[in-house]
Amino acid sequence: MQFYNLKTRSHVDVPENMVKKTKMIRKTKNGQQVRYALKAEYQGASLFKFVNEATFKATNVPEV
Repeated sequence: MQFYNLKTRSHVDVPENMVKKTKMIRKTKNGQQVRYALKAEYQGASLFKFVNEATFKATNVPEV
């Protein structure tokens, strides 16, 4: 799976067994906002990739 590393400013390929998915929920004045993200630790860097709900559900990795 491809992530963008902000530290090195380059794209990196991360094996799927190192990827986890997470939901970030926050309260706003109009209700709740849910953001879906894929997260990986690769070569000492934390990598995040924000995705839509359909991609989040279709990705077959463990949820944190």
